[in-house]
Amino acid sequence: TRSRFLYYLFSLGTELGNELFYILFFPFCIWNLDAWLGRRLIIIWVWVMYLGQCTKDVIRWPRPASPPVVKLEVFYNSEYSMPSTHAMSGTAIPLALLLLSYGRWQYPLVFGLILAFCWCSLVCCSRIYMGMHSILDVIAGFLYAILILVVFHPVVDVIDNFNLTYKYAPLIIISLHLALGIFSFTLDTWSTSRGDTAQILGCGAGVACGSHVNYIMGLKLDPPPNTLPLSLSSLTVTVFGKAILRLLIGVIVLLLTRVAMKKATIPLACKIFHIPHDDVRKARQRMEVELPYRYITYGMVGFSLMFIVPCLFHFTGLS
Repeated sequence: TRSRFLYYLFSLGTELGNELFYILFFPFCIWNLDAWLGRRLIIIWVWVMYLGQCTKDVIRWPRPASPPVVKLEVFYNSEYSMPSTHAMSGTAIPLALLLLSYGRWQYPLVFGLILAFCWCSLVCCSRIYMGMHSILDVIAGFLYAILILVVFHPVVDVIDNFNLTYKYAPLIIISLHLALGIFSFTLDTWSTSRGDTAQILGCGAGVACGSHVNYIMGLKLDPPPNTLPLSLSSLTVTVFGKAILRLLIGVIVLLLTRVAMKKATIPLACKIFHIPHDDVRKARQRMEVELPYRYITYGMVGFSLMFIVPCLFHFTGLS
């Protein structure tokens, strides 16, 4: 059956695992709700996505054959299929959100469980509907995300504390994320997977380094301990207006950062590695260009998200 409602519903579900969603969701959480929560969500998201992409490239199962499957999305078609990283992020983010926020924020547990269930179901079902994954890929992604959460949720406080307070944290963060990126790419053909993984690692490193600089500079983004547990009750027109303004200005800064870094890093990488850059699309697919350009560009986006934009809000009275 060709249902417009289902098509748009599951297109929305798919978007919950795409870059557009992340560039709105994480900044909104950090700038408007709770930076403490946002940082921890990003730590978990980076590990879930990194391990998911690496596992795909080890198992190397192809996408479902078309026909019989009708593919309604082709962007990720060059990637391998098992496990579904959309299902992984669609499971890990809402569950981590529930685990980290319940008790810190005042809301009924039932509300949190319903939100997590709907979010997870929507993303997982969308991948099957779009023809991008088999039921087995999605179930494996769901279970894999839960396994990673079981391992990482207990240590997320330790990781965040290290990022903030350890003297040499930026050096270790950058080295670790770079090493993870370099050692995980053994693909014989180009796929969107390599760039996406470098993007995620770069973003994670940028956010962690930005958090460290905030801590050193004494820029406190976390709500004071005496305001805990936090409540959503005091939502006024002014508060809502400020939140939307922060999101709008901040995301524009992030997008401008991305454009500027892209413009600077691609020609630079081509020059260093003696790769002709008259065909930018072709040059970008070379590992020597793709890894540094994605890593540096999204590292700066992550750093801007955590440090530059909050500084801008601080100086303009928007914080």
